[in-house]
Amino acid sequence: MSASSELEKAATAYALDAVKSDKKGAKGRAITLYQKAIESLLRLVQLYPDYGLNKVYVQRAMAYQERIKILQSSVGLSRMEVESEDSDESLTKPIGDTTGTSKNGELVVTEKPQVTWGEVVGLDTAKKAVKEAIVYPVQRPDLFPLGWPRGILLFGPPGCGKTLLAAAVATEINANFYSIDAASVMSKWLGEAEKNVAKLFGSARKSSQEGKPAIVFIDEVDSLMGKHMNEVGGEIRVRNQFLKEMDGIMDKGRKLHVYVIGATNKPWDLDWAFIRRFQKRILVPLPDHHTRLMMLKLYTSNLEIEQTVDLHELARLSEGFSGSDIRDVCQSAQLNLIGEFFETGKAMDKAAHPRSLNMEDFRKIFDARKPSVSLDMLALYNKWFDAFKAL
Repeated sequence: MSASSELEKAATAYALDAVKSDKKGAKGRAITLYQKAIESLLRLVQLYPDYGLNKVYVQRAMAYQERIKILQSSVGLSRMEVESEDSDESLTKPIGDTTGTSKNGELVVTEKPQVTWGEVVGLDTAKKAVKEAIVYPVQRPDLFPLGWPRGILLFGPPGCGKTLLAAAVATEINANFYSIDAASVMSKWLGEAEKNVAKLFGSARKSSQEGKPAIVFIDEVDSLMGKHMNEVGGEIRVRNQFLKEMDGIMDKGRKLHVYVIGATNKPWDLDWAFIRRFQKRILVPLPDHHTRLMMLKLYTSNLEIEQTVDLHELARLSEGFSGSDIRDVCQSAQLNLIGEFFETGKAMDKAAHPRSLNMEDFRKIFDARKPSVSLDMLALYNKWFDAFKAL
């Protein structure tokens, strides 16, 4: 793939994720992603000044910049906060606040997700398990004399909805949602590890004690809790502090509503000490035919498609595809259509519109791509699930 294609792909990915975060109300993350999309687009224009679509790229960058201004004007203290190492009173500080100097600010983000169960297509078994572990104990703690699980592991192929599922739970119970980038924790928290981890869980416990549930979501949890042959002292201290904090919230004698949700694409890399602390271990699988059909209906709902487009046939063609793959198929079909429209020279006419997508547009995409999850990888997930499942 050429450098221009790589930049274009990166800009598109950043923009799509920015719009998704924007719709969910995750304004801080949306701003960051819009900025990355702008940087990629402008870099593309600078490197290839004679490229035919540069005018479009500049227009997109300007549109994203306008959206950033709107989001920045509406960001409030209660909506988005990040960890500040300069304050001992709170784990969090507003995104975009430059009054302090926080080198760890990008690692922990607390937001109020705006994701509903309806947006989590399929995954009925996973939804049921998560509701039983988190939602019901929050709603009726008196019905759980033996306590309830506070460690939940979501594992499965990439792009199948693990993060979306965690966000939907947080929305359902109106929880404070602490999202951690595990890979960044291991690379950037060393030296301040114990203090920052303790501060994170201290903030979550305080939230629960004040009557508001807290969810600590750790993405790529294998980066933090995996098996490591050559650990340095700092890494060991980070992991030990997490074990200590997880043990603290899992005391059955305490009625804390603090939950740790870990997500991983590589559960077989997890250390056993962490596996056993996730009392619920839930497989988030590839979508079945019905779920793929529902996803196709969702992703094409805002596209102009001909009545001849057979979504049932597209669901059949997408067997083995993840939810992310299916979204990418719809996006690629639309991008090809828009590219064709620009090449006709009519795109600058505001009254002109591209044709509707047809079945052949989608077939071309399926012919040109394969699922991102191999059969060998699926076998590994099923083998691990059989060995460690805990629904």
